[in-house]
Amino acid sequence: MMPLQLTIRRAQPADVPQIVAIERSAFEDPWDERALQESLAYYPETFFVAKNGGDLAGFVAGGIEDTGEEVYGHIMNLAVAPAYRRRGIGKHLVRRLEQEYAILGASAVQLEVRVSNTGAQEFYRRLGYQEVFQVACYYANEEDALIMMKWFRF
Repeated sequence: MMPLQLTIRRAQPADVPQIVAIERSAFEDPWDERALQESLAYYPETFFVAKNGGDLAGFVAGGIEDTGEEVYGHIMNLAVAPAYRRRGIGKHLVRRLEQEYAILGASAVQLEVRVSNTGAQEFYRRLGYQEVFQVACYYANEEDALIMMKWFRF
């Protein structure tokens, strides 16, 4: 296995076709191209890609919510290309997004994960996320979602 020459940077519109391909390879109910384009247009400061040379190896799409009392980050989507999985890229992407949330003044980050996706749940637990509650019938196939959060300690 070749060593990675990883670069993480903000996503650009030209990255969307490769992002769509990774999304389709990762999820049974993937976001479509339009949803990914809209996410990038609405939250360009919290949408990152991991590049290895000329390859797009993965991406993370985040959002930010300001309730007036608190600012929260939201990990909306994370995927790594099959050839690059289990090499730490997802962790690097999440850490970069968390750094951006801290800069933007967020006190915590939340995400949703399928209750059946125990691998993703364990990944997020290793990164410091905790289970908060469950939402019934969250996904299109009516599967429940587990809401997980990580609070920043400044």
